[in-house]
Amino acid sequence: MTDHMPDRPFISVEAIARRFPGARGAPPQVVFDNLHFTIRRGEFVCLIGHSGCGKTTILNILAGLERADSGAIVLGGQEISGPSLDRAVIFQSHALLPWMTAKGNIAFAARARWPNRARAETAAHAQKYLDLVGLAGAEHKKPAHLSGGMKQRVGIARALAVEPKMLLMDEPFSALDALTRGVLQDEVRRLCAATQQTVFMITHDVDEAILLADRIMLMTNGPHAKLAEIVVNTLPRERTRHDIHRHPHYYRIRNHIVDFLIERSRRFAEETAGGGYDPRRPPETRPGIGGPGGDGAPPDIARRSAAASIAIV
Repeated sequence: MTDHMPDRPFISVEAIARRFPGARGAPPQVVFDNLHFTIRRGEFVCLIGHSGCGKTTILNILAGLERADSGAIVLGGQEISGPSLDRAVIFQSHALLPWMTAKGNIAFAARARWPNRARAETAAHAQKYLDLVGLAGAEHKKPAHLSGGMKQRVGIARALAVEPKMLLMDEPFSALDALTRGVLQDEVRRLCAATQQTVFMITHDVDEAILLADRIMLMTNGPHAKLAEIVVNTLPRERTRHDIHRHPHYYRIRNHIVDFLIERSRRFAEETAGGGYDPRRPPETRPGIGGPGGDGAPPDIARRSAAASIAIV
């Protein structure tokens, strides 16, 4: 954890569950239930798990786009009951308004946040965030004339421009080429650190999570998915994608996460059937420094993970 983050949770997820009706009278299908976790102000948290464990559903509930079947989410002392400009979402697709310019898309969001601001002040605010994401000179281009990476930069600028209490990101770089994805990862790290933005992000990319996150939440396979553990990232917070692999903690953290996704996520239910797992207090591990339950993956797993794909689907 970093020094600027208070111990008091900024966001508290309390016993949320999501169920879907069963077909033809069958019992409801439980995606996840009794899910608990907290996020501190200014913290960057990533959620990783296989498809079907409910990652996007959790993000949608945090955003107020879906309702949990039970439980509650409290942000800054207030329970979330629906969408709000206090929470900005960046989706896999940029979702820009095609008839507006890059600057117009950002100004549109700013006007929704501060409808009584003067037009000139709103325009200056939009320009500030365009400059922040490196798009000075592209103000008057419409989305059709922007590259994929530029569109996503506009989406990021638009989300940050409303100055949300929480930024929610649903695999925002997954559709981009590797070079553009790496550049935007660095940009997001820089911007979130500069603004002390609280972030909850879904990713399938283990290396992306290690680069960006302060803590990495690991979900078991669905249905009945559980938050199995929370990995504390013990790498220095000032890190780049060019140098993290040189740090001695890096492969310990990576091997631990890959081992969970390949092996332990599938065995979690039977291994915890006898008790010892409390969903209200998911265990925190520090594999980078050999913390509880985190002395790195066994050698055979370490060898396999070195050759494994970094994207888990």
